[in-house]
Amino acid sequence: MNTGRNTFAILMTVALSSFLLGWMIPDDPELPPITGAMVEQATRLIGLSFDEAEKDSMLEGLTELRDHYQKVRGISLDNGVPPALLFNPIPVGAEFDLTRKPLKSGPVDLLEVPENLDDLAFASVGQLAALIKARRITSEQLTRMYLERLKKYSPKLECVITLTETLALEQARRADAEITAGKYRGPLHGIPYGAKDLLAVKGYPTTWGAMPYKDQMIDRDATVIRRLEEAGAVLVAKLTMGALAWGDVWYRGKTRNPWDLTQGSSGSSAGSASATAAGLLGFAIGTETWGSIVSPSTRCGTTGLRPTYGRVSRSGAMALSWSMDKIGPICRTVEDCALVFNVIYGPDGEDQTLYDLPFNYDAGLEIRQLRIGYLESAFRDSDGKINPFDSTALAVMRTMGIELIPIALPELPVMELSFILGAEAAAAFDELTRSGKDDLLVRQIKLAWPNKFRQSHLIPAVDYINANRVRFQLIQEMNAIMQNIDVYISPSFGKNLLLTNLTGHPCVVVPNGFTEKGTPVSISFTGRLFGEAALLAVAKLYQDATQFHLQHPQL
Repeated sequence: MNTGRNTFAILMTVALSSFLLGWMIPDDPELPPITGAMVEQATRLIGLSFDEAEKDSMLEGLTELRDHYQKVRGISLDNGVPPALLFNPIPVGAEFDLTRKPLKSGPVDLLEVPENLDDLAFASVGQLAALIKARRITSEQLTRMYLERLKKYSPKLECVITLTETLALEQARRADAEITAGKYRGPLHGIPYGAKDLLAVKGYPTTWGAMPYKDQMIDRDATVIRRLEEAGAVLVAKLTMGALAWGDVWYRGKTRNPWDLTQGSSGSSAGSASATAAGLLGFAIGTETWGSIVSPSTRCGTTGLRPTYGRVSRSGAMALSWSMDKIGPICRTVEDCALVFNVIYGPDGEDQTLYDLPFNYDAGLEIRQLRIGYLESAFRDSDGKINPFDSTALAVMRTMGIELIPIALPELPVMELSFILGAEAAAAFDELTRSGKDDLLVRQIKLAWPNKFRQSHLIPAVDYINANRVRFQLIQEMNAIMQNIDVYISPSFGKNLLLTNLTGHPCVVVPNGFTEKGTPVSISFTGRLFGEAALLAVAKLYQDATQFHLQHPQL
């Protein structure tokens, strides 16, 4: 009985608060008058208390505010419309190197072309590019090979939403004609790739992995898609994602880990990691707001780059959190990430959050000149023990002659700031919640978007703004730490993952061994803001020393 009463009380509290907000019955022009009792219940919900006189004084103003909310809700806002508030990740007084240098990749051995082209499925972008440039193989041959693998294995992995076969063959033939004519665009020319299905591609559905949008057509190419096409890359598939960028469950199933088909691939860049790990394409594009590149890359054993916030245009991409969303490559090697990032980064004249700063990657960088740290506390569990995989990572770094500097993260609350993401996501999908179409999403558990969106409608604006003020302090304190180091190594999950997504720092996640069940684990490297060049150079040296990335799943 007590449980029933408590449930009833909670439902009444939420209902009363919703009446104040006016979003539970958007079609009813006769909203009930706001009373002191309503205010009392609503303020309890957010942990505030006012006396009777104070509550009475609020009634007229609250009614006026509710009318304002209703007027604003009457304006149709496409997901692509950003707020007029721009997040700035740059610490006070920060300065960056403006010198631009050409990208310097490492040497690549020219592979022999096998009789069975499937044997090239797991080759790196650099290796495939060398074959195409030398005209040992055509883009069309490579594209057809990957298309056949996609058709064969994607039903098992559930990693593809739309196969873009017609477009891919057109782009491959164009690439071959240009290369034959001596017009070589660079290392992505003719390379087949896939894109997470939150990136718009003209002429194809952009479903966001969610049932309410499964037939959505966006009449444009996302900037990232356009830049890859300009580089000569070949789009073979739009890949699965957890519905509206959460998890690995989408409207037709659950994307699988190619190392263990009983596991999901994690998310939300579920298909991008699964397809890359399974050798179904040359590389893929993913996105991250809070772990959506790091987590599936860990699960599937791929290498992923989450760039600095403000590096890659999000024009034409689904918005989830305007102050946290980032787009980056998921590849088989660190250097592949550098080659792809070199094409997609930089201002586009549309996304106003972008910074025009250089990316001077040099595979031959002498990393012993860098100051490399390790997140000391994160390597120990509550009993003070070090995970053997993490311990090995530190040992490898020291064997490479690197003197690791212990560091600690700022002590400000971090997990408590995660509702910033919830507030922005609820705003991005406000119409979905108010229309009731959120019931069409496959996952309806407490820890899924429909419930989170509803909860987030009750986040006070004052607390959202104050959380971002704490975030400003977090940025300054993180900057003080990064003054002493260039790159640091850490386990891929925990406080560091959310903190660096809030501050906008770049991260590279790489394979770091295999469990007893034969599934991959990972380690992460974090760099300075806009410091992807040094970050990738360090991660490449570690990857070359360990070579876990050279092992592939047996499908």
